[in-house]
Amino acid sequence: MDLYDLVKNNRLAIIAKPNASKTAVLGYDKARAAVRIAIAAPPDDGKANAELLKFLKKELGKECELISGKTGRKKIVRFS
Repeated sequence: MDLYDLVKNNRLAIIAKPNASKTAVLGYDKARAAVRIAIAAPPDDGKANAELLKFLKKELGKECELISGKTGRKKIVRFS
């Protein structure tokens, strides 16, 4: 799966699954129009969010920021 194809208007909808054994893309949820991503970090103190942003920067080679979903599983990330 190519994440570039799923970025719309420099934004990507994500469903996060924290506390995974490794950070990886799990697939695309058509019903929610979001990418499912397992995150190898706990949701405590923003650790999972930081790991997610680090992973996306590595995968896509672009700076990104969390614009929605800081405390929830459904997140919106904007790329610059």
